[in-house]
Amino acid sequence: MAHIYVYSPSGAVRDRAAFRLGVRRLQAQGHEVEIDPTALASWQRFAGDDATRLAAIGRAAASGADVALMTRGGYGLSRLLPSLPYRQLARAIAKGTRFVGFSDFTALQLALLGRTGAVTWAGPALCEGFGGAGAPGSAKGERAAPDDIMQACFDDLLSGAGEGSGWRLPSSDVLALNGRQGALAQGAPLWGGNLTVLLSLLGTPWWPAVRHGVLFLEDVGEHPYRIERMLAQLLHAGVLAQQKLIVLGQFTDYSLSAHDRGYSMARVVEWLRANLKVPVLTGLPFGHVPTKVLLPVGQPVQALIEGRDALLLWGHLH
Repeated sequence: MAHIYVYSPSGAVRDRAAFRLGVRRLQAQGHEVEIDPTALASWQRFAGDDATRLAAIGRAAASGADVALMTRGGYGLSRLLPSLPYRQLARAIAKGTRFVGFSDFTALQLALLGRTGAVTWAGPALCEGFGGAGAPGSAKGERAAPDDIMQACFDDLLSGAGEGSGWRLPSSDVLALNGRQGALAQGAPLWGGNLTVLLSLLGTPWWPAVRHGVLFLEDVGEHPYRIERMLAQLLHAGVLAQQKLIVLGQFTDYSLSAHDRGYSMARVVEWLRANLKVPVLTGLPFGHVPTKVLLPVGQPVQALIEGRDALLLWGHLH
């Protein structure tokens, strides 16, 4: 079984019941779970001040663990970008430690990719992925079990068996592809993550400037017009046109109103396709949702369409 190092690089853990349950569940799976000494630290909204969280990241890199798993996202890593131990993180990854996280973790992933080319994994955090934080009924003490697909992908990561992910395309995607089948990208670097966090890096020294890649995006709590505005910035900056493929994951926890009058995420996707020659796929099972695949950020992938099935494959490209 695996050695998993749990640390907190971003927001403070408020749901300690989810933290404890997540640790117990990983231990019940046979894993050795090592908890960073400041994993439950709290300073303002953060898991400790900047120096505390930087030290925790350094300990995660020095742990020799199979997986370095963040407790939760939130906000905090953007403050650390000038001081992150990039070389230490890259060396740890080269020796076999797989850093896993999502949401705010996008900042570390993309900055590290741009600085070193090191591959990290977009996947669950401890509290929401294994502790049931934010799941329906969690406020009443009921905690959902880890999602079966997420768990299977996590197990594949630990065993080294994972070679790709796939999902069923909605009919609107099939129509937009106009009969196109087969490879949409070959050997293209997979990159992306949370749209808001990704966009915050544009124009900074930590922007990875990936060309001819497969860009995947997700977000939470953002109305479709704000999603469109962020996509428009990436479009007008030339980022989207430089990619081989755009893959949209899950955009959740927003409310439409009478003012929208039919304006929705579907209309955002239509607008994007009308203004971009690069293929756009939707429905990727990734984001602030229980069912999420694990994705190797920075790894070359092959993107295929087989009927209504979309596939991202990376195992054969190692």
